[in-house]
Amino acid sequence: MATALVAWGNAWLTGHVGLDEAVDAVEKTAGPQIVGGGVPGTGGAERDLPLRAGLGELRVAGLAALRVALPAPGDPLGLTGPPDFNRAALDARAAVIAVLPDRAVGLIPAEDRRGSSYVGVRWQARDAATGTPDVPSLAEADRQLLLAMRDATEVLLTVDDAASGTVPPEIADALADLREPGPDDHPLAPGYPQRAHRVAALAGRLSLVVDLARRLDDRGLTAEQMRRRGEALRMLDRAVRRAMVAACNSSFDPVP
Repeated sequence: MATALVAWGNAWLTGHVGLDEAVDAVEKTAGPQIVGGGVPGTGGAERDLPLRAGLGELRVAGLAALRVALPAPGDPLGLTGPPDFNRAALDARAAVIAVLPDRAVGLIPAEDRRGSSYVGVRWQARDAATGTPDVPSLAEADRQLLLAMRDATEVLLTVDDAASGTVPPEIADALADLREPGPDDHPLAPGYPQRAHRVAALAGRLSLVVDLARRLDDRGLTAEQMRRRGEALRMLDRAVRRAMVAACNSSFDPVP
């Protein structure tokens, strides 16, 4: 959901889509969305705002870009502080940073349930620190992702072959999908470089591999095989997150 908000929000900011189209696309991914507590520093009342109104207030305040952060324990990817915002983002495993002329507003996602049928997203707005996060360029993230995919695939296939004599069909299918482009190979919004679309699509498919592999039964594996599988998945997860952040944040990169 954070990647969708950043991708479509930046497409709106760069003039490739209108605000209504951007919000509709974001809400299609995760249901209706609100900005909780208003937008800090805009002078408005601290009230919940529909996503459309929240983005509008940020635009009036000078919103220049949206950045995504996908942190994990020990890896504050995309974050610049302050500590309380970083902790909240780490708990949620995601955040969006709205870049304004002289400050930044952070948005932390949480599930918004009301009654038995309403499910959406509540973005809690907080003050965030300005500054440039330590994230890779799109080209660097692309290279790291391809290397991690090669190394992790080799480890996963070796471990599963040794344990059961065959690769689990879920993993085999997911790995096959890496070589077969599908209809959703353009997961970002209009206006992004072609390379960003490709990197984001590959990162999304590799994220599925990580999720599937983490759910596999460890029975039949030795302690060394479990260690190798765990390390390969951690390495791949890190590369996937870095690739997705680089892709989503590349909307304003200079065209080579």
